[in-house]
Amino acid sequence: MRDRTRYLYLAVIGAVLLGILVGFVWPDAGQALKPLGTGFVNLIKMMISPIIFCTIVLGIGSVTKAAKVGKVGGLTIGYFLVMSTVALIIGLLVGNLIDPGSGLHLTDAAKKVAEGEAAKGGATDSVDFVLGIIPTTVVSAFTEGQTLQTLLVALLTGFGLQAIGPKAAPILTAIEHIQRLVFRILAMIMWAAPVGAFGAIAAVVGATGLDALRSLAIIMIAFYTTCVLFIGLILGPLLWGVAKIGLWPLFRYLGREFLLILSTSSSEAALPRLIAKMEHLGVSRTVAGITVPTGYSFNLDGTAIYLTMSTLFIASASGSPLRFGEQLALLGFMMIASKGAAGVTGSGIATLAGGLQSHRPELVDGVGLIVGIDRFMSEARALTNFAGNAIGTVLVATWTGEFDRARAAEVLAGNVPFDEATLLDEDVRPEPPAADEQREMTAV
Repeated sequence: MRDRTRYLYLAVIGAVLLGILVGFVWPDAGQALKPLGTGFVNLIKMMISPIIFCTIVLGIGSVTKAAKVGKVGGLTIGYFLVMSTVALIIGLLVGNLIDPGSGLHLTDAAKKVAEGEAAKGGATDSVDFVLGIIPTTVVSAFTEGQTLQTLLVALLTGFGLQAIGPKAAPILTAIEHIQRLVFRILAMIMWAAPVGAFGAIAAVVGATGLDALRSLAIIMIAFYTTCVLFIGLILGPLLWGVAKIGLWPLFRYLGREFLLILSTSSSEAALPRLIAKMEHLGVSRTVAGITVPTGYSFNLDGTAIYLTMSTLFIASASGSPLRFGEQLALLGFMMIASKGAAGVTGSGIATLAGGLQSHRPELVDGVGLIVGIDRFMSEARALTNFAGNAIGTVLVATWTGEFDRARAAEVLAGNVPFDEATLLDEDVRPEPPAADEQREMTAV
């Protein structure tokens, strides 16, 4: 049967081009279309909590050893923290090298915008972040749409079912049916993608126009180039060295997800599909269910690069360049404060303003300089975070012995197509045993 969804993503490309045209020719009309993009992203976000819950509960509930889950979670967080630090260092090197903020000046309007963003960014500190992981009630984790809260409830539920033992089988079966329903609803929602992409692109182009893009082209080009270099020179060789998978075949497999992020400027829009595609690729349900949601809170590759380069840009434009020690202290704070907001559109600029307010208040006004292009930089942040998340999931699965490399080769070669109608494999594949379990079976 032909894959009808190919027409859907051709329609998304056409909608993006049409949105750009409308935004340039009729900017007021373009801005008025913003609710279309917002509505589509909200529809996707509506499905994230139930998908994370079902995936993690089924992943943990089907594992016989709790230590296996702890190993995956610890390795995942450790890997993402290391990669975020590498991204931060690269951003610092490029930012100090090109000095993109020289020659720009603040306006009164930019100062007013910056004050508002500083108020948003300063509302959350590290303690609030940790306490915010705990939901008010079990149900509120779903109704408030908090990824980390849903993750916590799902982990507790999965371990609880694991402790019950064989008697939990009916519950796991019921959750598996619910997961199938949720993915089917998501597939239906995806048919609204062209409308959402059209509204989102028309709105941002109508609001910024050509002048804002011209005046700040240097920082945008430098930021995109740095993200590409980080993915190509750091993540690509790491993926090949560990999993023997090429960067381009993996990205071609995830092409529709990248297009979805590019058109909506939100990596959250592709989160449910990434979980499904990682399982289809050959990553075990346990690793996919834990690593992907965790990455959306701790995988800050794109955000780290954005914060470093934007901080140096503002400091240079304000005539108050930061010493290297000040750069490290300020950006370390920002990385901690930004956890949990990696997939939220606009969160980066609020974190940037809040960090400057806390450490160098005299630089806060400079945030207004990049507000006009933050949406375009947000796309690069989201794309880089998503790429790092996908690669990280494959790496963690390989390190823990939870990756079917033969299956991945077939999928990437196009021999085992992904089911766009259900987002699930009809024939559930058994999970590959962990390395220690393989040794035990061999010994027997």
